[in-house]
Amino acid sequence: MEKLNIGIIDLVAKCPTNTLWARIMHANLASIMPQVVAAWCEEEGHQVTFVCFTGREDLQKIFSQKMDLVFISSFTHAALLAYALSNYFRSRGAVTVLGGPHARCYADDAARYFDYVLGFTHKTTITDLLNRYAPQRPIGEQVSASKQPVTLPGIKQRWKFIEQTLAKAPFIKIVPMLASMGCPYTCSFCIDAAVPYQAVEGRQIKEDLEFLLTKFRKPFIVWHDPNFGVKFHENMEAIRTAAPPGSFRFIAESSLSILTKEHLEIMKSNGMEAMLPGIESWYELGYKAGTGRTTGIDKVYQVAEHVNTIFRYIPYVQANFVLGLDSDEGEEPFELTKRFIDKCPAAFPGYSLLSAFGTAAQANLEYQQSGRVLPFPFHFLNNHLAMNVSPKNYKWPDFYDKVIDLTEYSFSPEAIYCRFMASKNYTSTWMNLMRAMSSEGYGRIRFYRKVRKLLSTDRQFRQYFEGETTQLPSFYRNIIRHDLGEWNAWLPDSALEHDPNNYLRKSSLPELSVS
Repeated sequence: MEKLNIGIIDLVAKCPTNTLWARIMHANLASIMPQVVAAWCEEEGHQVTFVCFTGREDLQKIFSQKMDLVFISSFTHAALLAYALSNYFRSRGAVTVLGGPHARCYADDAARYFDYVLGFTHKTTITDLLNRYAPQRPIGEQVSASKQPVTLPGIKQRWKFIEQTLAKAPFIKIVPMLASMGCPYTCSFCIDAAVPYQAVEGRQIKEDLEFLLTKFRKPFIVWHDPNFGVKFHENMEAIRTAAPPGSFRFIAESSLSILTKEHLEIMKSNGMEAMLPGIESWYELGYKAGTGRTTGIDKVYQVAEHVNTIFRYIPYVQANFVLGLDSDEGEEPFELTKRFIDKCPAAFPGYSLLSAFGTAAQANLEYQQSGRVLPFPFHFLNNHLAMNVSPKNYKWPDFYDKVIDLTEYSFSPEAIYCRFMASKNYTSTWMNLMRAMSSEGYGRIRFYRKVRKLLSTDRQFRQYFEGETTQLPSFYRNIIRHDLGEWNAWLPDSALEHDPNNYLRKSSLPELSVS
């Protein structure tokens, strides 16, 4: 096999940026699979140029030499940049490949701009592609294994790519790891709900942790599991046997049902410093929150008590909510969230607007069947900038009024002060302040206010939200043009539009029989 020049780009940022948050934190948001693919390509003897794009890198300069193959990993909100990059590299003779969440959610759309679009990816998927790659125009080839790989290259095999990424992080340096893939829960809006749960072997976790101790005095690790700790005792045993208590610092996302007092005590002794539990709704998903059939204000009291208990063991907690679920109606869900904030002043509230990401989840098909999915450009589909599902029980102005009111309450001077006073350590205090005063707090309030004003004053803007027109308002078009900057010139003309009902159309096609 000839030696290929291969580029691999992990799009952490969706556009060029040089904000303070990007400079400090973006390198810590790196994905694992781009590192895995880079390791596999090097194992096959190819020359790899790897970049974690944090928004500050000059990609044209880094990839000044001719590339044979370019792999790009992208979440949906970075898809327009991914499409522009693919167009650029194709113009220079490269074959382009898309992987990551966007490739799984919008494979048909991505195939219009890439030669290959990858779903579940094994090493054999990559080696086969390296052996037979060729331009696939005008429509790319979709390639996917039947399920996720059983094993992935460990930290030691990926270290050169992790190290060069963390070199960009000036203060906090966080290493990504996995203890499991897939998820045992069935949240209808989640991409991982349909993926069978499988645990990473304890031996591999232990080896990864031991290796990190040769690189850091006290490694800081973020678990990328959709739900960490499902195999709780196996995970904790791997950590315990790797090094004495206090040797590591961990961040994880887990369900409240896993975070019992017994488990929290063990987590504390093993270095868990930040936890991101999903509360999601005051009316649904009680099995995940550990509240059973309890709903409404009773669930608020129960969850608040639980979260305050977590703070006795773990100094930083982000409580995650989804706004606009079909079970929400009237003032109550928003007022209940305010009561939670009052009762858990130290918790940082993470709000997501209900979004349907292509073919990612069964609920998306139901939304499309009822004609509720809007064609917002991918650039805004990050759970915050746009809600592409028409709310079932709210008119758009009313919904935004309530979202703004809740966000303002959550990041009012009083709430920020209470969070500051309730924080357990300097890192928690700093993170809460940074997030409140950045695009996540004040920035979202400003953006939501602009949207709310246009809903009342701009008829075409409102018609777009109501599904009466598919003509993209200039408000959104101008943001894309500003954000992409120099990459606007490479954005394909059709990239701002996609079929929001593709899942429905695909499911309606007759299955082909094979005789």
